[in-house]
Amino acid sequence: MARQMRAAIFRGVGSPLAIAPRDMPEAGPGELLLKVAYCGICGSDLHATDTESYGLALGATLGHEFSGEVVASGSADFRAGERVAVNPIRACDDCAAEGVCRDGLGALCPNSRFTGLFGPAPGGYAEYAVVRAAQAIRLPDGVSLRDGALLEPLAVGAHAVAAAGPVEGARVLVLGAGPIGVAVAIMARLAGAAHVAISEPAAGRRRRAAGAGVDPGLDPAAGDLARQFAAAAGGGPDVIFDCVGKPGLLQQCIELSGPRGRVVVVGVCMTEDRMIPRAALKKELTVRWVLAYTAEDFDRVVGHMRAGRIDGGSLVSSVIGFGDLPRVFEELRTPNDHLKVLIDPALPA
Repeated sequence: MARQMRAAIFRGVGSPLAIAPRDMPEAGPGELLLKVAYCGICGSDLHATDTESYGLALGATLGHEFSGEVVASGSADFRAGERVAVNPIRACDDCAAEGVCRDGLGALCPNSRFTGLFGPAPGGYAEYAVVRAAQAIRLPDGVSLRDGALLEPLAVGAHAVAAAGPVEGARVLVLGAGPIGVAVAIMARLAGAAHVAISEPAAGRRRRAAGAGVDPGLDPAAGDLARQFAAAAGGGPDVIFDCVGKPGLLQQCIELSGPRGRVVVVGVCMTEDRMIPRAALKKELTVRWVLAYTAEDFDRVVGHMRAGRIDGGSLVSSVIGFGDLPRVFEELRTPNDHLKVLIDPALPA
């Protein structure tokens, strides 16, 4: 009889997650069995469980921002006891031997799958999870398992900043002080931006962003945002990151931009949106969409963490166990002051 573990199960749109027993997975050739240490709740998890069009299968176990300890290894490159974080991108079976997409597309390949969101790979909302060894990222001394669960959202920020082009000496505006907005702001600062400001209507999130080392936030409800930014930064934004993903935000970015400005769309808008192309054309704007990350983005984040340039603890607003997970998961669907909520499967129910 297979050993059992606890996991959070998706029961369908409109139903809270259920904590239920599941057979413990086993590591096959080239795979690792991890005892999950921490797993973050991501906005993508909320989107995936909010609409049937996303395609999340009934009975799925979410979770793609996780770290853990290797319990069993089917790879010569890892041994039991090693601490790792996970790159959720799982290459298709044709590229499994290489471990990554042979076309270099990563998350952009239509055949790639995200652990914990699509396909055959259950995620980290569980006591144990199996990943391919190629997805594992060793955590160096000085980078905790808790910090390891933050690598994925920080890598999103690193990828967005890299996609924007050079930001050294630039004035940067970030819309949205959620986990990704704060990650973008942190990575822009580390890339040498002269000024980084976050626009966020929720006072609690502005305070948390400031606690994470981001410049004091701007309140878009307090008056003209362009004037607020110019007063704080000494001029208009050179680069704007939309980390919200709601209708109307792209057009707002276009209006806030100066001539030859750059706009990077990071937030996921799940509905139709409208924009006025002429407004962007008149300024010769560059508008760039970004998705996920590359292995190099993870390496960049690990390097910053190892050097002590990122305080992971300041990004975590709460750590919960399975007993609180269904309730907190539903609460995160509505406006809140959280930055990153982590799940610790070892906490008592």
